[in-house]
Amino acid sequence: MSEQLKCIVQELAKEPFNKNFNLISFDSLEPLQLLQVLNDILALIDPKHKIDIREESPDQTAIRVFQLLRVLKYKPPTEIGNLSAFRAGLVQGEKPIIYPILEWMLPRVIDLQKRAYLAKYLVKVEVPAAIMTEEDIVSIYNQYEEMMEQFKDLHKQAETLRNSGHTTGEIRKDIANMEDEKEQLIKRIERLRRKVESHPNSQVMMNVAKNLRLERDREKKIAAQRQEQLMNIQHSEQRIKRMQAQLQQVRQAGVGATPDTLMQHLEEETRANGYIVKERLPKDISARKKAVQDLQKVVAVPAMGQSDLDDLNDQITELNSEVNKLTEKRMMSTEPTDDKLSLFRQQAGIIAHKKVAAAERLRDMREEYNHAMQEVDQKREMVKDAEGGEVLKGEDFKRYVNKLRSKSTVYKEKRKELAELRAELGVLSRTEEILRQRDDHMNSQLSAVERKRGVEGYRQTQEDLEKVSSMKSEVDDFKGRTLDDISDMVRRLHTAIAEKRNTLAPVLRETRPLRERMQQLQPEHEAKKVTYDRTSAGLESNMTRLDQEVRGYQEECQAEESRYHYLSSMINVLSIQLTKVQEEMKAYVSSDPQEKKRTMRELYSKKIQEQENLGRGLREKQKMVRDNHDPNMRQMKMWRDLERLMDCKKTILERGGGAMGGGGVAVGATGGYGEQAPTYHEEDRLVL
Repeated sequence: MSEQLKCIVQELAKEPFNKNFNLISFDSLEPLQLLQVLNDILALIDPKHKIDIREESPDQTAIRVFQLLRVLKYKPPTEIGNLSAFRAGLVQGEKPIIYPILEWMLPRVIDLQKRAYLAKYLVKVEVPAAIMTEEDIVSIYNQYEEMMEQFKDLHKQAETLRNSGHTTGEIRKDIANMEDEKEQLIKRIERLRRKVESHPNSQVMMNVAKNLRLERDREKKIAAQRQEQLMNIQHSEQRIKRMQAQLQQVRQAGVGATPDTLMQHLEEETRANGYIVKERLPKDISARKKAVQDLQKVVAVPAMGQSDLDDLNDQITELNSEVNKLTEKRMMSTEPTDDKLSLFRQQAGIIAHKKVAAAERLRDMREEYNHAMQEVDQKREMVKDAEGGEVLKGEDFKRYVNKLRSKSTVYKEKRKELAELRAELGVLSRTEEILRQRDDHMNSQLSAVERKRGVEGYRQTQEDLEKVSSMKSEVDDFKGRTLDDISDMVRRLHTAIAEKRNTLAPVLRETRPLRERMQQLQPEHEAKKVTYDRTSAGLESNMTRLDQEVRGYQEECQAEESRYHYLSSMINVLSIQLTKVQEEMKAYVSSDPQEKKRTMRELYSKKIQEQENLGRGLREKQKMVRDNHDPNMRQMKMWRDLERLMDCKKTILERGGGAMGGGGVAVGATGGYGEQAPTYHEEDRLVL
């Protein structure tokens, strides 16, 4: 409690509270004062709670504070029994109730202010289902939800902009720089325009430049379209390759697959899911319910002492000894028929254990898969929040890359223009420096002339006098306007004060007897309020106790009902099992051979014999394959060599025919050239 009180006092001493409390003074506050401190903090979080506790009834205070705490998602401490006790303690201003609330709220006031602000727009209005049947109300409610979603998006964008690191000062500085650059560009354009207009063929050159610019823009657009088409072709080729790979995978997966194998796979999956749903999950649910019932019984039982624990331990020991005796008695009285069935019971137990283990592995794998998918979703959400948008995949990502490339091209062009502007800036700076030097030189010459004429400082004095006269005129105008404004304001204030006095005079006369009446009724009100609070607290405690008793009786009834249903189902299961055992014993003892063949022992013996025969046949087949493996491999190698030899012969024959055909063509071409050569030389000679 001391650490808690110290933390509260330290937080109240900080901004924006500035409460000068110490441990003693804060701990000695009255319940009403403590409630007022809590209300002041709530008013800082949500301004609509800025009221005086003394002017509000306790019920209204409790409802208002409860609503805000629910919005802020405050959870009462576990030491408090129930909500009624928490409500009674909050209304009465009890320290064990108020102190945890203050300790929880004070360190996180900024976050709570944001949550309270969002709650005004994001807490949905509960509309009864009977009213939601009308179409107008449904459309209005849907519009309300859409606007709520729009508010979420806008608020998220605003938070992103606030956290982006761009301050208003930097933005203003960038705007000022851009305005300066704009002015410089305008001056440069004007200078270039004058220079161009002075040229004799300016109009023709302007038309040529305009056409050149249009053609260059068109060339850029065509190049961009060409690049986009090339990227689309590349994307289409990649998509075709991906689809071909998927088709190949599907074909490979379908090799050897028959309807029987697919049906067998689906049947196995269905059996696994059926086992999980029909056997495993009911067992888990019953075990969880039993554990919950046991825990509820433990919670309902009052606190036990050491003697109660000793009695329970003694009962456990007696029950364990009785169970051991019954087990020994059962083992001694085991019948031969049970010994014959013990092997099958053991095998059935092993199979059941394997099924349980497989179901456990399947459930673990599914849980691991779900956990992995949740992690993937969380990572996607983190990336989305970090980048301010959705995660791009596939074609969207490629389009985004293309857009970045186009932006990179534009950026390079802009950077080139910026370099040109910087070079122009250097030229202009040098020009300005030269002009300033010339101005200084001219000023020095004028000063020398003034000294020669005996009027040194005349120009500077004249400029100063002009500045002083202009400043004096501005000050006189400002003084005149200020005096007029002040006189007008004083006149309006006197008129307003007189009107307010005339309006408030009858009200003050009426409120004076009411104040006296209020002072007379204040002690009676406080006494009745104390009586009401005491009675309300007693009724709340009685109602809490009765609620606990009713809840205990209800839990006991539920436990007895569940036990009854459980025992009934167990009796049904045991009766079915007993019927099956009696039928099996009857068939086994019967002298009819057909009846004996239908017993489980005969059926399992027949299946075991079939499996042994099948295994014997497979071993013989394996031995035959092992004996004939080497001769078959040699035979297969000989066939492969023969096939390679035939392929070589075929290739040689094909090459021989192609070479002969190619030679004929070459000879024909040479002959043709030889016949045309003289004609060429003859023409050449005649030309010479």
